Amino acid sequence: MSEGTFSSAKNQLLAALPQVEYARLQLKMEAVALTFRDILYTPSGPIEYIYFPNNSVISLITPMGNGEEIEVATLGNEGMLGLPVFLGSETTPLKAIVQIAGDALRMQVDVFRSEVTPDSALHSLLQLYTQALFSQISQSAACNRLHCVQQRFCRWLLMTYDRVGPSQFMLTQEFLALMLGVRRTSVSEVAHKLQEEGLIRYSRGKMTVLDPKGLESLSCECYGIVKQEFNRLLS
Repeated sequence: MSEGTFSSAKNQLLAALPQVEYARLQLKMEAVALTFRDILYTPSGPIEYIYFPNNSVISLITPMGNGEEIEVATLGNEGMLGLPVFLGSETTPLKAIVQIAGDALRMQVDVFRSEVTPDSALHSLLQLYTQALFSQISQSAACNRLHCVQQRFCRWLLMTYDRVGPSQFMLTQEFLALMLGVRRTSVSEVAHKLQEEGLIRYSRGKMTVLDPKGLESLSCECYGIVKQEFNRLLS
């Protein structure tokens, strides 16, 4: 992770703020570059920063006692990493890891607490975002239980595609298998099939989405439900 300077906030929560409010908060934040597999939060560890991704994507992962892990939610430029602090906690049982490298704006926790008060515009937005993320986690739980690997693979790609913007991003099959909680061979088989059908191109760890509409036709209804809920609450 490195610090830098980024001219504008592509984060949708920050972009939705009144210009004066955003300008004030921007002075309290610093720009950082997040690299693949950066661990931003550890289970039960202290939360030091709040993150507003611009074009990076972060996974929230539940670790199990036997060493296995599974993704329960992802967040990108539509949201924020740090809701436990917003809700009054100092820690989280989840691991937060960078899924797609990119940049973000971050704010120290004590600054966040002093700036995001109940009468602030960002506080109101974060209440809606909390509900939207809760809906995503609930839908993901049902999806992981009921839908096949191909449907979940397509849903994951579409959600990442929506957040990153460009059609190409770095992604290893090993990492995606971890996110979906399946074997790497299962991911490889689905990726090969989608590539044969002309929906994606995958080479040397680079994933290119060629036909998002085609992926949506093979995805489960969870992608549309979660996207609709975010649009309803935050658009």
